[in-house]
Amino acid sequence: MQFWSFRVLMSRFKAIRFMMADKTVPKTKKALVIAGIVYLFLPFDLIPAFVFPLSLIDDVAVWLFIIWYLKKELDSYWTGEKSKDLSKKYKDKSIVDDVEFEVDDEKAEEEKDAR
Repeated sequence: MQFWSFRVLMSRFKAIRFMMADKTVPKTKKALVIAGIVYLFLPFDLIPAFVFPLSLIDDVAVWLFIIWYLKKELDSYWTGEKSKDLSKKYKDKSIVDDVEFEVDDEKAEEEKDAR
Protein backbone atom coordinates (compact mmCIF):
# COMPACT_ATOMS: atom_id res chain seq x y z
CA MET A 1 0.00 0.00 0.00
CA GLN A 2 1.18 3.50 -0.75
CA PHE A 3 2.45 5.44 2.27
CA TRP A 4 2.91 9.00 1.08
CA SER A 5 -0.38 9.81 -0.63
CA PHE A 6 -2.46 12.41 1.19
CA ARG A 7 -5.58 10.22 1.19
CA VAL A 8 -3.75 7.30 2.79
CA LEU A 9 -2.12 9.51 5.42
CA MET A 10 -5.44 11.10 6.37
CA SER A 11 -7.16 7.71 6.53
CA ARG A 12 -4.45 6.39 8.83
CA PHE A 13 -4.62 9.54 10.94
CA LYS A 14 -8.40 9.11 11.34
CA ALA A 15 -7.92 5.45 12.26
CA ILE A 16 -5.89 6.43 15.33
CA ARG A 17 -9.12 7.14 17.21
CA PHE A 18 -10.40 3.61 16.62
CA MET A 19 -7.04 2.07 17.48
CA MET A 20 -6.94 3.93 20.78
CA ALA A 21 -10.44 2.66 21.67
CA ASP A 22 -9.55 -0.97 20.95
CA LYS A 23 -8.59 -2.86 24.11
CA THR A 24 -6.62 -5.48 22.19
CA VAL A 25 -3.96 -3.00 21.00
CA PRO A 26 -0.76 -3.15 23.08
CA LYS A 27 -0.25 -0.28 25.50
CA THR A 28 3.13 0.55 23.97
CA LYS A 29 1.49 1.52 20.69
CA LYS A 30 -1.06 3.64 22.51
CA ALA A 31 1.75 5.26 24.51
CA LEU A 32 3.50 6.21 21.26
CA VAL A 33 0.39 8.09 20.09
CA ILE A 34 0.05 9.82 23.46
CA ALA A 35 3.73 10.80 23.36
CA GLY A 36 3.17 12.34 19.91
CA ILE A 37 0.24 14.38 21.22
CA VAL A 38 2.28 15.54 24.22
CA TYR A 39 5.15 16.53 21.91
CA LEU A 40 2.80 18.75 19.90
CA PHE A 41 1.92 20.77 23.00
CA LEU A 42 5.34 20.95 24.64
CA PRO A 43 6.75 24.48 24.76
CA PHE A 44 10.10 23.42 23.32
CA ASP A 45 10.82 21.86 19.93
CA LEU A 46 13.86 20.64 18.07
CA ILE A 47 13.47 23.61 15.73
CA PRO A 48 12.67 26.84 17.68
CA ALA A 49 9.29 28.51 17.17
CA PHE A 50 10.75 31.84 16.01
CA VAL A 51 11.73 30.15 12.73
CA PHE A 52 8.03 29.77 12.00
CA PRO A 53 7.65 27.86 8.76
CA LEU A 54 10.49 25.52 9.64
CA SER A 55 9.33 25.04 13.23
CA LEU A 56 6.45 22.88 12.06
CA ILE A 57 8.79 20.43 10.32
CA ASP A 58 9.77 18.60 13.50
CA ASP A 59 6.12 18.17 14.55
CA VAL A 60 5.20 16.84 11.13
CA ALA A 61 8.25 14.56 11.13
CA VAL A 62 7.30 13.10 14.52
CA TRP A 63 3.75 12.35 13.35
CA LEU A 64 4.94 10.91 10.04
CA PHE A 65 7.18 8.56 12.02
CA ILE A 66 4.29 7.56 14.32
CA ILE A 67 1.97 6.89 11.40
CA TRP A 68 4.71 4.99 9.54
CA TYR A 69 5.50 2.89 12.64
CA LEU A 70 1.83 2.05 13.24
CA LYS A 71 0.88 1.66 9.57
CA LYS A 72 -0.02 -2.05 9.73
CA GLU A 73 -2.14 -1.57 12.82
CA LEU A 74 -3.86 1.53 11.44
CA ASP A 75 -4.47 -0.06 8.03
CA SER A 76 -6.48 -2.82 9.66
CA TYR A 77 -8.94 -0.21 10.95
CA TRP A 78 -9.53 1.92 7.88
CA THR A 79 -9.58 -0.92 5.38
CA GLY A 80 -12.18 -2.83 7.39
CA GLU A 81 -9.98 -5.81 8.24
CA LYS A 82 -10.20 -5.23 11.99
CA SER A 83 -13.42 -6.37 13.56
CA LYS A 84 -14.30 -5.32 17.05
CA ASP A 85 -13.11 -7.82 19.62
CA LEU A 86 -15.71 -8.23 22.33
CA SER A 87 -13.99 -11.09 24.11
CA LYS A 88 -12.72 -8.92 26.96
CA LYS A 89 -15.96 -6.96 27.30
CA TYR A 90 -18.10 -10.05 27.86
CA LYS A 91 -15.53 -12.21 29.62
CA ASP A 92 -17.06 -14.34 32.41
CA LYS A 93 -20.58 -13.21 31.52
CA SER A 94 -23.37 -15.30 30.11
CA ILE A 95 -25.87 -13.09 28.38
CA VAL A 96 -28.85 -14.50 26.55
CA ASP A 97 -31.52 -12.11 25.32
CA ASP A 98 -34.94 -12.75 23.81
CA VAL A 99 -35.00 -16.43 24.61
CA GLU A 100 -37.99 -18.16 26.06
CA PHE A 101 -37.60 -21.57 27.61
CA GLU A 102 -39.56 -23.94 29.71
CA VAL A 103 -38.34 -26.70 31.97
CA ASP A 104 -40.40 -29.87 31.95
CA ASP A 105 -39.81 -31.47 35.33
CA GLU A 106 -40.96 -34.91 34.19
CA LYS A 107 -38.54 -34.98 31.25
CA ALA A 108 -35.71 -33.72 33.44
CA GLU A 109 -36.35 -36.52 35.95
CA GLU A 110 -36.46 -39.14 33.17
CA GLU A 111 -33.17 -37.91 31.72
CA LYS A 112 -31.60 -37.83 35.15
CA ASP A 113 -32.73 -41.40 35.86
CA ALA A 114 -31.45 -42.60 32.47
CA ARG A 115 -27.92 -41.52 33.38
